[in-house]
Amino acid sequence: MTRTAVVICPGRGTYNKPELGFLHRHHPDRMDLFHRFDAIRAETGQETLTALDGAGRYSVGKYSRGDVASPLIYAASLADAQALAEDIEVVAVTGNSMGWYIALAVAGALTPENGFRVVNTMGTLMQEHLIGGQLVYPFVDEDWVNDPVCKSVLLNDVTRINTMKGHTLSLSIDLGGMLVLAGNEAGLKAFESNHPALQDRFPLRLTNHAAFHTALQASVAAEGRTQLGPDLFDQPKQPMIDGRGKIWWPGATDTRALWAYTLGHQVTETYDFTHAIQTAAREFAPDLFIVTGPGATLGGAVAQSLTLGNWRGMAHKASFQTLQDTDAFLIAMGRGDQRALATG
Repeated sequence: MTRTAVVICPGRGTYNKPELGFLHRHHPDRMDLFHRFDAIRAETGQETLTALDGAGRYSVGKYSRGDVASPLIYAASLADAQALAEDIEVVAVTGNSMGWYIALAVAGALTPENGFRVVNTMGTLMQEHLIGGQLVYPFVDEDWVNDPVCKSVLLNDVTRINTMKGHTLSLSIDLGGMLVLAGNEAGLKAFESNHPALQDRFPLRLTNHAAFHTALQASVAAEGRTQLGPDLFDQPKQPMIDGRGKIWWPGATDTRALWAYTLGHQVTETYDFTHAIQTAAREFAPDLFIVTGPGATLGGAVAQSLTLGNWRGMAHKASFQTLQDTDAFLIAMGRGDQRALATG
């Protein structure tokens, strides 16, 4: 029996030390694809993906860089999407932040090679400019109980800080029960000093992350549009849900508008991942939500997004876990105990 699925592609921060060797370990039969990506990297004198993935040692300083992490995540995620079991029908594709670029390739709006060019170019530009930074802070407790008042208070403080002289801060990603904030150093420090430490982790600075999805990236977006033309984009083969919750339909997509969004609004405005997941649940009602690798950290944000939307009556972590334990509907391919549920 066919299982319907929404495929969700991860963003930055998902290729970490445990993921070193992911391409060789899980996709030895796709080395021809990875070598095509290597050739694109070689055009600009960059170290190849197969060498990076096959290295004997991982270092945060190197592998968290945009020009290293982004192409590795792209290759791993795209290969995972290509490895889904034959009984899985992909009804829609979405992604978080950089995962939008991967979603374009998974859905066929970019060829694998052109998707790699987009990811590698934008990851390199972000690293070269490295404007601003990001931090993560939750507005739900450890039981994932929604607290809209807390969220409102936090966002009001972000607005207040952003009006202070020399301070820049705004919402970068609405990520389930967490807010990803981005700005300059003064803005980030002001928020950190004004809010208590939570769960022994937050506020959490993200290493080698620029102020993604903010106006600070306008120059990067402009340079990206110069280097990556609209002719790279095609009609998608599957519906795609972007960072506003908008659906791009096969056969009805204005490919120039898709290019303009991808290298414009998507770079400089807030990315609402929560709304994208809730749109996927509401409009496509899939049997499965499949998060491609590498890593598995995005699974929590997907689950929180669904509980915040009260999907299937879920309102907190316990209700999610009850449904998940009964019949697993959220599969993270980066988890060894779940991968086979998607690959067959």
